[in-house]
Amino acid sequence: MDVLSRNWGWMVLRGVVAILFGILTLLMPGITLAVLVLMFGAYAFVDGLLMIGVAIARHDRGSRWFAMIIGGLLGIAAGLATFFWPGLTAVALLILIAVWAMVTGIAMIVAAFELRKVITGEWRLVLAGLLSLGFGVIMAVRPGAGALAMVLWIGAYAIAAGILTIGVGFRLRGWSRLHPAPQLSHTA
Repeated sequence: MDVLSRNWGWMVLRGVVAILFGILTLLMPGITLAVLVLMFGAYAFVDGLLMIGVAIARHDRGSRWFAMIIGGLLGIAAGLATFFWPGLTAVALLILIAVWAMVTGIAMIVAAFELRKVITGEWRLVLAGLLSLGFGVIMAVRPGAGALAMVLWIGAYAIAAGILTIGVGFRLRGWSRLHPAPQLSHTA
């Protein structure tokens, strides 16, 4: 928990990136599918890197950090796939986003159950995970609902998940202030 709380900024940065992506998506709903593919690719790639950063920061705690590594790797893979194969159809992209959102949601819920042992307010991460999981299920069930409608849903999802993730980051920051890391003495 000490390592995770000292790196609370990773969670806040993840949330900020999600909110920025969501705002850009909502402000430009008429963008072409090619631009959406590239925007999603960049977002998923950066989010994957940030998720792996959080996992690495807490790997020595013996907890379920591997779920975050898997979620991060899936985000990176989704991002790279959109860059290497930008001609994906709208349905294929939406299914890819759906799978990514479901796995990311599960990873967030697993992480929240680990955090509940040491901080309060972990419900935000559970809620963000459930939101991500529900969003993924809806997109998997109705991938052909229309690209414009999905752009708006993607933007709204990213903003909501980003706000909740920032809340968790600041809870971790508060925990670190209440539980400062022990100072190591350097005696010769």
